[in-house]
Parts: sequence; C-alpha cells; structure tokens
Amino acid sequence: MHFSDWKIARKLMFLSGLLLTLMLVLSAHDWWNLHQNQQRAEVAMQQAELERQAVDQARKAQVEFKIQIQEWKNTLLRGNDQAAFDKYSKEFVNMGGEVQKSLDALQQTLKQLDQKTDEVVSAQKALAGLTSQYTEALKSYDVQQADSAKIVDAKVKGMDRAPTKQIDGIVESVQRDAKERADQQLSLMKTAFQKTIFLSLTLAVFAVAGMVLLTVWISRAITGPLTQAVDVAHEVAAGNLDVSIPPGSKDEAGQLLLALKEMTGSLVSIVHEVRNGTETINTASSEIAAGNLDLSSRTEQQAGSLEETAAAMEELTSNVKQNLDNTEQALTLVGQASSVAEKGGVVVKEVINTMRDIHSASAKIEDIISVIDGIAFQTNILALNAAVEAARAGEQGRGFAVVASEVRSLAQRSASAAKEIKVLIHDSVERVNAGTGLVDQAGATMLDVVSSVSNLATVIHEIANANREQTSGIEQINRAIMQMDQVTQQNAALVEEAAAAAGSMQHQASVLGQMVAKFRVHQQGIALQLAASANVRPALS
Repeated sequence: MHFSDWKIARKLMFLSGLLLTLMLVLSAHDWWNLHQNQQRAEVAMQQAELERQAVDQARKAQVEFKIQIQEWKNTLLRGNDQAAFDKYSKEFVNMGGEVQKSLDALQQTLKQLDQKTDEVVSAQKALAGLTSQYTEALKSYDVQQADSAKIVDAKVKGMDRAPTKQIDGIVESVQRDAKERADQQLSLMKTAFQKTIFLSLTLAVFAVAGMVLLTVWISRAITGPLTQAVDVAHEVAAGNLDVSIPPGSKDEAGQLLLALKEMTGSLVSIVHEVRNGTETINTASSEIAAGNLDLSSRTEQQAGSLEETAAAMEELTSNVKQNLDNTEQALTLVGQASSVAEKGGVVVKEVINTMRDIHSASAKIEDIISVIDGIAFQTNILALNAAVEAARAGEQGRGFAVVASEVRSLAQRSASAAKEIKVLIHDSVERVNAGTGLVDQAGATMLDVVSSVSNLATVIHEIANANREQTSGIEQINRAIMQMDQVTQQNAALVEEAAAAAGSMQHQASVLGQMVAKFRVHQQGIALQLAASANVRPALS
C-alpha cells in the first residue's frame, strides 16, 4: 500500500514512532558520553589522590630526615653521660628507619602512578650509607673527653648535604609532576567534554533537520487533499457547481473529496428542478400581486419603518438597562478590588521590610564568617610555626609538636567550614537581594493598582449616572413610537389581508430564484433548464 493511501492516524503514529526513536537514539548517545566522562573523572580523582599521597610521603620523609639530623646533633651536644648518649643515638637510628619507611611508601606510590623511582632508590642508598657512617663515627665518641663531640662531628661533616639535596629534589619533582599531570588531566577532560558537546549538537541538528523534513512531507501528504477539499467546498459555497474534483487518495481526505463530488452532482440536479419551479411560481404570482402593489407598498413601508424603529428602541432600552446594572455591579466590584489592593499594598510593605531585615542579618553573618576564616588562617600559621619550633626543640618539643599538629588540623577544618558557610551565606545574600528587588517592584505595582482602581471607580460612577439619564429619555421615546406603530398597524391591516397571499408568493419565488441563480452549472444543465422553461410558458398562456 502506498504511503499516500495510509489512514491519517497511521501516518501520525508513524511520525510519532520515528520521533520517539530519534529521541531514544539521542538519549542513548548522551548517556554513553556521560558514562565515559564519569569514568574519566573517577580515574582522574584516583590518580590525584595518589599524587597527593606521594607529595605527603615525600614531605614526611623530608621532615623525618631533618629530625634525624637533629637527633645526631642532640647525641653530640647532650650525650655527656652514657644514658643520654644511648637515648639520643637510639633516636637517631630509629628516625633513620622512619625515613626509610617513608621512602619505601613513596616508592610504592610512584610505582602505582607508573613513575620512575630511581631518585627514591638513590636517596635510600645514600641515607643507608649516611646512617652507617654516622653510626661508625659514634663509636669513637668518648663521653669523658671534652672535645670528643667536635672530633666526631668533623668526621661526618658535610655528609648530610647530598642526601638532603636528594630528598629536597624528590619533593620538588613529585610536586612538579603532580601539577603537570593534573593540568594534563584537566586538558584531556576539557577536550573530551568539547568533543561530546560537538557530537551531541551535530546529532541533534541532523535529527531536527530530518524530523522537520519528514514532518513537512507528512504534513503535505495530509493537508494536501484536505486543502483540495476546502477549495472545492469554497467553490460550492460560492455557487460554482461546475468545479472539477480530481480523484484523491484512499485515506479520510480522499474519501472526503469523493463525498464532495457526489454531493456536487446531487446539487446540480436539485438546482435544475428548483429553477424550473421558481420560474412557474414567479410568473403566476406577479399577475396577482400587481394590483395590490401600489396600495400596500406605502403602508408596508411605513409600518415596517415603525416596527424596526420600535424594535430598535426596545433593544436599545434593554441594552441601556443592562449596561446600568452592569455598571452598578462593576462599581461594587471595583470598591471591593480597591479594598483588596490596599490590603495587598500593606502586606507588600511588610514583606519589603522583612526582606531588608534578612538582607542586613545575612550581611552581618557574612562579616562574622570572614572573621572566623581569618582566625583559622592565623591559627594555622601559628600551629605551623609551633611545629617547626617543636622540631627544633627536639625531645622537649615533641609533645608540643603533636598538639600543634592537632591545632593546625582543627584550624584547617575550621577554615574549610568557614569558606563553605561563607559561600552559602553569599548565595543567600544574592537571592535575598533578588527577592528584595522583586518585592520592591511588587510594592510599586500594588500602588499603581490601588490608584488605577480608584480612578476606575470614579469613571464607572459617572457612567452609571449617564446611563440612568439615558434610560429615562429612551423610555419616553419608546412609548411614543409604540403608539404610532399601533395606529399604522390598524391602517395597514385591510391592505395586508388583500395582498398577503400574492405578495408572499411572489416574494418567496423571487428569493428562491435569486438563491438558485447564484449556482453555476455546466452547459448540459443550462440546456435542460431552458427546455423546461419553454414547456412551462405555453401552459401559462
């Protein structure tokens, strides 16, 4: 079956199904792109976490190595008895082990990131050698000898510079690599996002273009026959029964064209018969109505004019009374609307004041959050300085270092929370500002409404007074016209009785002839009508 022969419902269902299919394809494409972007984001977050962990491990090894060197100095400077010497030397060795553990953890993290670990391995070897050399030098330390510390320190002088430089280089390298990889991941994600947007827009453009073309095609397939049917109906309504109706499709529109074609044929036959009958009636009624035409015309004209005037005046009176009732009702409604508008203006003023109080309170809260953020930042700086001083203080500052670390953590958390609260308060202030502007506009609008309603009430009151005056005058005119109409109807009664039958017959024949004359039929129909007229005239004569 050809597409043009489909039912209109089937065509629309086909269009809807195709549209739904395109929507599903676009949705599936967008879902797949979102899934891919989500996977990329998860991988980037995991890698960023590993990079942060690597930076922390490198910094930890750096700090622990400095503490180890400090323990070496404590051993030489404060190990003036055997107990102190054993204590500090043990701390020196233990801290060396902690440095090695941190470097081992850093090495594992770098392997997870697929990065080279040569610098870490080299630093571990250097630290192992340094610890061994320092331990060997301590064997020559003599508690009883006053300058023993200087002698031992001279043996290892400058040995810690190379490991220090290596660890510092590792920290810088890890931080630099983390930043480069973060920038690279961001660039890749931006590229993927732009590619996704481009593909989505391209598919959407092609889908929309295809749907537009298909919709136009289906619309023309549906509306084309309907347009032909409308044109045929207009021609028939204009009286053209000779219109050509081409064969259409098999859908509802084609069936409509076929029905119009059958209806036009029936109308042609009816018009032929009506024309013949109208000619006969018109000839007979014209001879009967000729005698009464002059007498009845003047009376009928006068009576008709008075009747039309009376009817118009009654309608005008009714309209004026209705306008008066409507005006009084409108006046009552306007009074109520004015009262409601005034109450609304009062409520809007209260809302404006409330919004301004909220705005002021939000601004104060934002200032307080800024102060809290500043305090947290200062506390963080003080805690960091305290940690450095504790590290320098050695064993006596270890407890204070732990406390300083906890204080620094709390300060960072306080700063983070303060920033989040500050963002929320800022958003709230912006929304309150927007709300305040809208409420101010609403207040001005309510004032305009109150003023407009008051002016409208004054105008409606004046209209009501004018309607009352018009009603009184129109009622007087209506009574006079009714009296004139009664007299005229009595004078025309006798004339109308004589001319009613003939005039009515002639009038109906004339009207019917005029209506039938509007129809245009083909030449065969005209010939039939002329033949019928020729047969009628001898019979009348």
